[in-house]
This record gives sequence, structure tokens and C-alpha cells, in this order.
Amino acid sequence: MTETLDSTAGAAETPEGSAAKAPKKRTGGLNSMLLADLKAMAGGMGIPGAGSMKKAALVDAIKAAQAGGGAPSQPAKAEQPKAEQPKGDQPKAEQPRGEQPKGDQAKGDQAKGDQAKGDQAKGEQAKAEQAKAEQPRKADEQKADQKGDQKKGDEPKGEQPQQSRQQNSRQRGNQQGNQQGGQGNQQGQPKQGGQQGNQGNQGKAQPKQDEPRPADDDAHDDGDGADGEGGSRRNRRRRGRDRDRTTRAGREPDTEVREDDVLVPAAGILDVLDNYAFVRTSGYLAGVDDVYLSLSMVRKYGLRRGDAVVGQVRQPREGERREKFNPMVRIDTVNGVDPEQAKNRVEFDSLTPVSPTDRLRLETGPDAVVGRVIDLVTPVGKGQRGLVLAPSDAGKTATVQAIANAITANNPECHLMVVLIDERPEEVTDFQRAVKGEVVASTFDRPATDHTTLAELAIERAKRLVELGHDVVVLLDGLTRLGRAYNLTAPASGRVLPGGVDAAALYPPKKLFGAARNIDNGGSLTILATALVDGSKMDEAVLEELTGTDNLRLHLSRELADRGLVPAVDVHASGTRREDQLLTKEELAVLGSLRSELAGKDAAEALEQLLGMVRNSHTNYELLVRLQRG
Repeated sequence: MTETLDSTAGAAETPEGSAAKAPKKRTGGLNSMLLADLKAMAGGMGIPGAGSMKKAALVDAIKAAQAGGGAPSQPAKAEQPKAEQPKGDQPKAEQPRGEQPKGDQAKGDQAKGDQAKGDQAKGEQAKAEQAKAEQPRKADEQKADQKGDQKKGDEPKGEQPQQSRQQNSRQRGNQQGNQQGGQGNQQGQPKQGGQQGNQGNQGKAQPKQDEPRPADDDAHDDGDGADGEGGSRRNRRRRGRDRDRTTRAGREPDTEVREDDVLVPAAGILDVLDNYAFVRTSGYLAGVDDVYLSLSMVRKYGLRRGDAVVGQVRQPREGERREKFNPMVRIDTVNGVDPEQAKNRVEFDSLTPVSPTDRLRLETGPDAVVGRVIDLVTPVGKGQRGLVLAPSDAGKTATVQAIANAITANNPECHLMVVLIDERPEEVTDFQRAVKGEVVASTFDRPATDHTTLAELAIERAKRLVELGHDVVVLLDGLTRLGRAYNLTAPASGRVLPGGVDAAALYPPKKLFGAARNIDNGGSLTILATALVDGSKMDEAVLEELTGTDNLRLHLSRELADRGLVPAVDVHASGTRREDQLLTKEELAVLGSLRSELAGKDAAEALEQLLGMVRNSHTNYELLVRLQRG
């Protein structure tokens, strides 16, 4: 509406040819006008020395000339060509109503009564004309913006952010100016409202050209390219999305070693998670003294979960903010070797598994009945994958302790790990005092996530030792309780088996148990895991999933334990697959005849006869020789 009225007034005052050639200028305040326009306006008003004045002095001179009266501006306007004077710079548009000449004021007073009736009709007609006039103007502005964007693509990248900020600011200024102009039209002051809108357009864009922008504004704008209220609204919208992108580097702990830093040694088991890694310094579970290890260092040295890492951490300076986890700044050794050598390790899954060939003898003395009976019934080899099936109160804990002590005594070259899952605290203490090996425990009062984390990290630690060629024996107690823990922590698959166990909870225990193997021309990982039988349907589901995965099975009977037969081994249900690779031909023949003799009797009579033979001899070798001669 404002542009339509201004253009109509300009057409009435100027010839048609000059109006067609005159450029369109938006009206605005003196402070927002360009210096060249101010000089032209001052020259038209007859102000002397206008060509050498600065902008501030020029504005004051023009205001003083306007305040002195509108008469000097009329001859000046007649002297200056119409094509050179912009429409927005006409003194008539800048003059307040109170400063009009007396003749014009008298005419206005006479016509005021006639115009009052037609103001409303003219306002509605002007609104319609403004809508028609703004449509081609908006189309031209969109085309100009598209051309400007194409030109920006050819310009250097360093200049694009500044120009985009200026363009966004101009667009917001245009919108605010148009809104103010529309409000002025609705209030019955079309010319004054349009003038305010144009002043807003020029006022928003002018500071970008005249005032220098600070060099560090880009850093404070956060990439929005806008200042003021519009920019702050944009910042608030982007605040949640840019939080991780802009501050992720700032949250990364400083791992640079300086000359004045005090380094403290730290060691532990590496636990690599999805987005970070920690060195567990207090065991296999998370602790307050754990050391943070960046993923860049993990990738640099090819570290894996379960590695024994020894490195250096920086001691915090006095007054320095302490991180929740102190970061490791240097790695000295990985599994006892140089970190560069650890890069060339072979993967555990790429090793070739074979049947056990080296025997683990559990016989330690004449009175160690448990180890001697197991050697006769179920021989154990390096790389064995065995299940100790036992109901409650069948002597399972005593059997596991006897096996652990026998391995420590007879096979010191093997690294023994006793992993206790969901166990009673007093039994953990008994194992720690009785077994000379590594005891890793998670008691029943800890959450299920600790049970699964400890078991996984312990098996990963055993894999890392096997990759180095070591023989590792893991006694896992118990596998069914671990399955219960996975049933609580594993994500639901939607398929629930009998007993309330989720189908997704059966694979992780099977994967851990399947890690046991004998490596061809390498180390071995032996896992003897206990499983609860005659229990709930959930335990039966876990045990059924493990059926066929073991190559050794040792059955303990509660009925035999109630009769005082220790160890309560079911001779008929226990055995070892491919035991011919563990025993000599003479031993295999004698044991075959002994088992044939015991097969005709029930479990209790067979165990009583076997225990009598063991107690009447000092060693198993002596027992086998007697059976061979007899």
C-alpha cells in the first residue's frame, strides 16, 4: 500500500518519461540513508559545502534546513532533475504534518471534512492495489536471491558466511518493515505506515554496510549468521542439536604430556565399550579408581577387550579441576610386551581348534579322593569343554575347590581362573583362601549386569592369554545362574520359551562356554562350568541349549551325597569324549574292563566299589596295575 501511494504521488509530480527511468528507492530516515543520497539531497536543498561534509554533519545540516522552513526546499526541488532525485528522498515525504506550509494546511483543513468519508473506501482500495503490487515485487526479489545464491557458490568459501549473515538480516528487516507498514495502513495512516516500514528495511540493512563487523562475531554467532532477537531464537532452537557436535572435542580429556607433568603408573584390565574404554584397576568390575583410555589409543595400538595394560596417568596439579576418571596419557606394556608388538597378534577366532591331547592330572595324593576318582571316570585334558552337572547340596563347591587345588599343584604352567557368578559371599572367601589362583567373583547381592560383565571380561582375558600361547583353565560356577542374569539384562526378542526365559538370553552363555578349545600348535583354553540340574524350568532351558556342546560331562548325584559317598559321582552318566587321545593303550584297556565291571551294578554300588579300590591303593597307577594283573 505504501509503495503504491508513493509511486502514484511521484507519477503526478514528474513527467512520465522521467518516472519510467527513475530508480525505485525506499523512503527512510536520514541516518539510514547512504552518504551519496544525503549529498544529493543537500545539494538539492541548496546547502553550501555539502560535497565535503561528513555524514553526521550533513544530517544535522539537512535537519536544520528542514526545521528552518519548507520554502527553501521547493525551489531546490524544481531545480534538480527528477530522474536524479529518488522518490524516497523527497522533502515532502520527510516533512511532519505540523510543519506543512500554511496554504497547504488551509487547503487540508477545508478538504478534511470531504476526505473523512472516503478514507475507509480508499484504504480498502489501497490494500487491494498493494497486494497486486507486492506480488511481482516478491517474485523479483526471489529471482534476485536465487541469482545471488548462484553467485555465492562461485565465490571463495571464506566470504560466504559473512554474506549469508547479511542476507538473513536483510530478509528479517524486510519482513519487520512490511509488518509495520501493514499495521500503519490498517490504522488509517497509509503513508506514515509505509514510511515506517521502509525505514525499518533500510535501518536493518544499513549498519551492515557502514559499521565494521567484529572479527570474532563468527565465533559468538554459533554458525547462525544472525544477531539480535531473531538470532537468539535460532540459537535456542539449535541449542539441543549442536550440544554434542560443538562440545564433544571439549569434553575429550587432555592426554598431552608436558615437561612439568608428574606421571603416576597405573595398570589393569582393559574394558572396551561402545564409545569409550576403561582400564579396570580394581578387578574386573567398574570402580572409582578406573582409568579412562581414549578410543584413539585403542585403535592406535590395536588393543582388545581383556588386555592387561600398564601405563602412566598424569597427576592433577594443585587447584586443577579433577576429572571423574583420570585419563591414561601413555601406554608402556600390553600383556607384558611392547605395545608395538601387540599390533601383530593373531585373532583368537582365527586359531585352529583341535581335540585335547595333553592331559591335566588331578591326582595329588593318596587322600585326594576327588581328583583320583575324576581321573578314572572322566579324564581331563587341556582345552576341554566340560560340564559339572549337579543338583543343590550335592557337593559341587567342594568338587570345584578340589579341581582347582589339583590344577595348581600338578600344572603350574596353567593360568587358573575361578569365576564365581551369583555366589554367596562366604563361599567367595573360602575360594580366595583355599585356591592359589585368580578368583573373580560377583556375589548374589550385585545386579545382574555385574554378573554378565564380569563373566564376559574374564573370558576375554583368558582369550588374550591364549593368543599369546598360554594354557588357561577357567572354572565357571555357575552357568545356569549366568543364564538367569542374561535373561534379566538381554533385550527382549519377543519370543519367550517355557519357564519364562527369553530366547535372546540363551545365546550369550553358549558363546562363553564355546570359547573353550585346544589350539593347534598353540595354547589352550579349558572351561569346566557347573550347571544346576533338577531345578526350575529356566535352568532346564539353559541346560538344554548347552546339550551337545560339551566334550566332558561329570554328573553329581544328591542321592549318593545323602548316603555319605564323597565325591557323589554318577559313574554311569559321566564320561569324556575322545579319551583315547588322552590315555595310553594300556590305560584305555584297563579302564574299559573296570567300567564294564561297574556297568552291571547300580550307581551307589558302583561308586562304593570304586571308592574302596581307591582307598586301598596309594596311586591310580598302582590301582590300574592291580586290575591289569588280576
